[in-house]
Amino acid sequence: MTYEAREQGEEPGIAKADQLYPSAHSGHDDQAPTILALDLGTSLGWALRFTGLVISGTEHFKLGRFEGGGMRYLRFARWLDEARAFAGPFEAVYFEEVRRHRGVDAAHAYGGFLAQLTAWCEQYGIPYQGVPVGTIKKFATGKGNADKAAMVAAAQQRGHHPKDDNEADALALLYWAVVQGTAA
Repeated sequence: MTYEAREQGEEPGIAKADQLYPSAHSGHDDQAPTILALDLGTSLGWALRFTGLVISGTEHFKLGRFEGGGMRYLRFARWLDEARAFAGPFEAVYFEEVRRHRGVDAAHAYGGFLAQLTAWCEQYGIPYQGVPVGTIKKFATGKGNADKAAMVAAAQQRGHHPKDDNEADALALLYWAVVQGTAA
């Protein structure tokens, strides 16, 4: 797992949360709750708030040529363990709740990631919550049916430079959770 530590205004990676939303914290604040937000899928978008800073990225869990179908989920579980080791215990985990998929393969992959995530959260006693796609899009852009470009633009307006729409969705979800001010 690669974590990029960059200050806002320089390169993409970290933004100070109070510059994005007044209810969030900036700088190193050990009292700020550690929150993980995920856009589940083979190209997984993630955003993490810890010690008052926000970092984000994309992880890819595409199967290799000689891997069995369950390997992506084992790699995802290992990634979750590494994120927890990096940031410390999570106060809450939020994920994008998808109710409609483009195809059967996407639906199966999402279900596998969701099952792995919820089991992992239960194992560590971490509260988790799914948030509907439309809620996240409306929060970020003002439109519940915003397209991918609009979500990326919304993240850029908040000082981030997401690599793709998956990272932008995770950032929007994280800030939605911060504004809600409640754990999952």
